[in-house]
Amino acid sequence: MVDKGKASRTTTVGLVVGDYVVLAADKRATAGALIAHKRVEKIHRITDYSAMTISGLVADAQFLVEQARYIARRYSIETGGNIKISSLASHLSLILTVYLRVYPFIVQLLLGGYDGEPQLYYLDLYGSISREKYTATGSGSPIALGVIEEGYRDDMGVDEAVDLARKAVLTAMKRDGFSGEGVDVVVIGPGVYRKETYIPERKMVYK
Repeated sequence: MVDKGKASRTTTVGLVVGDYVVLAADKRATAGALIAHKRVEKIHRITDYSAMTISGLVADAQFLVEQARYIARRYSIETGGNIKISSLASHLSLILTVYLRVYPFIVQLLLGGYDGEPQLYYLDLYGSISREKYTATGSGSPIALGVIEEGYRDDMGVDEAVDLARKAVLTAMKRDGFSGEGVDVVVIGPGVYRKETYIPERKMVYK
């Protein structure tokens, strides 16, 4: 039996506002009760217009990140165009489903990007896929979702969304021992891919 709680010790969030997708994640990696690393990257760039957050077993998540990059790159070579976010999400869902009964990938993923419109998809180890306006994954997700639901508005600006996403992860870090150290935020929109890192103890943002 898979212990999903142990497999999802982190906090990642995603929001869609206007023409933008905002992704955020903490930077702590744990191994049991041990803090194994304090500067982990949990938001991975897939293309110039998409990124994926990872939650779960590191090796499984890294494999799926590389698969997503391969699928997008192969599509671009073969067609000369860019793969749709929805198609990329469907490919990943198929991989998760095919391997489920043989060697399941213990992950929760958020795939977000802009391909003429902003899109955010949630995927889990069963291959389940859903398109969301906002969501969260990992052990800190119940806390993060509470913050997002309290502050989210359809008409909010991208800077407000960045602040809300960062606040959601920071609040989860206060109550979830498996989330911590800092917050990475990625903003994706028309011609935009921007990343910044916030380290609470230094009160500084690195872009």
